Parts: sequence; structure tokens; C-alpha cells
Amino acid sequence: MNGGSPSSTAVVVALAVTLDLLVGDPPNRWHPVAWVGQLLGEGRRRTGKGSPRELLIWGAIVVVGCAALAGFIAWVVGRLGDALGPAGVILEAIALKLSISIRDLAEACRSVSLALRSGDLEEARRLVGYHLVSRPTADLHQGEVASAAIESAAENLTDAFAGPLVCYLVFGLAGAYVYRTVNTADAMFGYRGGELEYFGKVCARMDDIINLIPARISAMWIAGSACLVGASTRGSWRGMLRDHRRTASPNAGWTMSAMAGALGVTLEKRGAYRLGEGREPGPVDVDRSARLMLVAATSITAVVAGCLLLRACWVEGFFLLAR
Repeated sequence: MNGGSPSSTAVVVALAVTLDLLVGDPPNRWHPVAWVGQLLGEGRRRTGKGSPRELLIWGAIVVVGCAALAGFIAWVVGRLGDALGPAGVILEAIALKLSISIRDLAEACRSVSLALRSGDLEEARRLVGYHLVSRPTADLHQGEVASAAIESAAENLTDAFAGPLVCYLVFGLAGAYVYRTVNTADAMFGYRGGELEYFGKVCARMDDIINLIPARISAMWIAGSACLVGASTRGSWRGMLRDHRRTASPNAGWTMSAMAGALGVTLEKRGAYRLGEGREPGPVDVDRSARLMLVAATSITAVVAGCLLLRACWVEGFFLLAR
């Protein structure tokens, strides 16, 4: 919690992740991240015209303004949580839960896997394009659809879990929501070329910076957790160290190459990158990636909460001995 003890922060983290795994995300009309997306979209609609210089400036103003607003509101919620005592822990856990999304990501991956298993490639293309990736999916073959789903599971371990959690631990609830605002802006505007090249340039660079640590933590956790789901820890480390530079993003390649190595498959985005040295992925691998992502998220939560509780015990013991 903002200004709270390590033990209360541990409870907030554990409760937030438990809530996400049990109930998933609320409908978009009740979801703060969806509200942020609508605000960003309105900002682009009103300012997304002009010269490259004007687009660069307005893009920066939109993302920084929305991030500041989201962070301020989250800070107010955090301060209210501090004032409410035990009830505030629940309030802050709910707010933190709304900044992460693991269960719905896993379910989206499984829906793609189910469509592939049933032989409905058109439905699988639709689902992966609707839930998981922004690239065109109409002409993807089965292996490319499976690859896109696996890549999304890997990358979103950072974007929808480790990133918000790290920012929460360092900067409080405001940090988690600033992170999700920047990350959402990057997903909406951060494209190379086209009309968004200049408007989305600032948010893309901001997203690169704030994900430097979370992406590498996520990749290492994928590698460390691989053996828990029957995947290859050794292959994950080898793939991550060999292939992480092959993507345009300085961060996404870490988790995607770690996942490719763990599953023993090749992940490929046509004309962009090729990660791993294994076979083409199939629906079984999509399911395995979802399981590995869930196990990694759960183990991150356990370690973080455990360390916070140990710190609380150490601090309390120190003051008892000092008396």
C-alpha cells in the first residue's frame, strides 16, 4: 500500500492476484483500463492531425496527460485505502487487480487452441485477432495462428502482470496505473510507419523504458518455471540468450524467445522475426504456453509476497530487539 507496511503490501498483492485468477476482468464498461483506452482514443481523435512535429508533440501531450490523470486518481484511491485500515487493504487489492489481467489472457489463448483443435481455422484467426494481437490475421495458417497466441501469452506476462506489479511495488497504486496507461497507449499508437509513426513515437519510447526491468524478470521467470509444466528450462534459457535481440522491440524478444525455447517451437511473425529452432507450434503448445504463463505469474506472486512478509518479520524483530 502507499505508505503501508510490507505485510499489508504482501496481502494486497496476494489478494489482487487471487481475485484475478478467480473472477477475471469485469465488463469493459466497468474497467478502468478500458476507460483509459477510450480517453486515449478520444485524445487521438481530437489531436491526431498535422505535421510530423505537431503529431509528435500532441502524441506526447495525450499520453502524458492521460497517464498523469490515471496516476492521480489511483494515488487518491491509495491514500483512501491507507485511511481505511483493514478495509483499505481490500479496496487497494481490488484496484491493483484491475491493473492486471492473467485469467482472461489464458482463457483467450485456450479459446484459440479449442478452435484450432476443432479444425475451425477461420474462427481461430478471428479469436486471435480479436483478443490477442493487432496484426492482420485473415491469411495466417494454423502454425502462425498458434504462434501469435503463444507470443501474446509470453509478452503479456510482462504487459498485463509483471509490469504493473513492479511499478506498484516501487511507486504504489499510481505507478501501476501510469504503467498501464503508457502500455495501452503503446498498443494503440506505437506503430512504425503509417499515420501513427509520429503520434505514437513518444509512448513507444516510454513503453520501452518502463519495460526494461519487468520484461527481463518475466523472461527469467518463464525459464525458471518451465520445468514445473513439463517444458524445458534449459531450452528456455538458451533460446532467450540467443534470440532476444531478433525483435524490433528491445523487450518483447526476451519473453517470446524464452517461451519458444521452453516449448521447443519456432515462433514467427511473417516478415518481422523468427524465434526458436524447433517445430511449428500447434494447439497443444498454445495450451502449454497459457499454463506456463499462469505458473510463472503465480510463482512471482508467491515470491514477492513471501519476501515482503520476511521483510516485515525482520523489521518487527529488529525493533523488538532494540527495545
